[in-house]
Amino acid sequence: MSLALTDLLRHPVVQAPMAGGVAVPQLAAAVSEAGGLGFLAAGYKTADGMYQEIKQLRGLTGFAFGVNVFMPQPETPDPAAVGVYAHQLAGEAPWYDTELGDPDRGRDDGYDAKLAVLLDNPVPVVSFHFGVPSRDVLDALRRAGTFTLATATTPDEARAVEEAGADAVIAQGVEAGGHQGTHRDDPETEGSGIGLLSLISQVREAVGIPVVAAGGIMHGSQIAAVLAAGASAAQLGTAFLATHESGAHTLHQQALTNPLYARTELTRAFSGRPARALVNRFLREHGPYAPAAYPDVHHLTAPLRKAAAAAGDPQGMALWAGQGHRMARELPAGQLVEVLAAELTATRTALSAGGAR
Repeated sequence: MSLALTDLLRHPVVQAPMAGGVAVPQLAAAVSEAGGLGFLAAGYKTADGMYQEIKQLRGLTGFAFGVNVFMPQPETPDPAAVGVYAHQLAGEAPWYDTELGDPDRGRDDGYDAKLAVLLDNPVPVVSFHFGVPSRDVLDALRRAGTFTLATATTPDEARAVEEAGADAVIAQGVEAGGHQGTHRDDPETEGSGIGLLSLISQVREAVGIPVVAAGGIMHGSQIAAVLAAGASAAQLGTAFLATHESGAHTLHQQALTNPLYARTELTRAFSGRPARALVNRFLREHGPYAPAAYPDVHHLTAPLRKAAAAAGDPQGMALWAGQGHRMARELPAGQLVEVLAAELTATRTALSAGGAR
């Protein structure tokens, strides 16, 4: 494919495709207009819902943007564990005046229908989370003129991304907020995540395709660090969570810098897959008992999380956040891209001046 990653953006800043109503068209447009690469999240949407957001985004910007797709998930190895967890959550439902969700709502997230839309109406970039598509899928997207990426959390996963034919790999460090994009959810390897800078170096040795670095990046100096380590661009999620155009709930945005939420933790409490969130009551009480069962647990807890948000109770919400959340800045998204680019330039200038002495 002739198109290079650097052809898609003026600044090496990629807005992470945060699912759950955060990565809305207004946010993606503002990032792309400012010279970064904005993203929509197709996860948890119908194929038509994704298409409608793509149409809306195209009406807001003529610059490149991306769409992120979740890979279908295998059957839960222990369905009985989901029932046990539902019993554990039984007290939450009356507290929020709602019911638990149906854990059997589906495992493929409308994957085939979304691919059909993206092939019939190609977008500049498509990325994949929770695995990597077949070569046939990636080749079809390439023929449609789409640049493709997939997330990897280990060098082996990065090799799988390259072997499948993706144009670039997103190296996601353990610092990242939200779901870890592991290709296979293996409880035996839980807690063995790799830090971003080490991961970039390992992935660069493992593959020859461009690397986009993701995980806890909040400042232009950190972008400079991952570029120096060999990445071609940086993907930021939590940094854009707090921006004016973000679709995140106000309580979620406020929690990022609230001293009450002092740390983050990887948990299965909300979805059944390891995901980094601010530590709140729900996470503390239910995290130790949550099974490895995605998306079953996601469907089970969805009504609880929605009801908690409606009740103004962040202690029952999934407050996804990376380890750098305390550095969040409440700015318009386009201004944040400009600030990050200026910080990157200043860092590089300072380093060059230091080396010239």
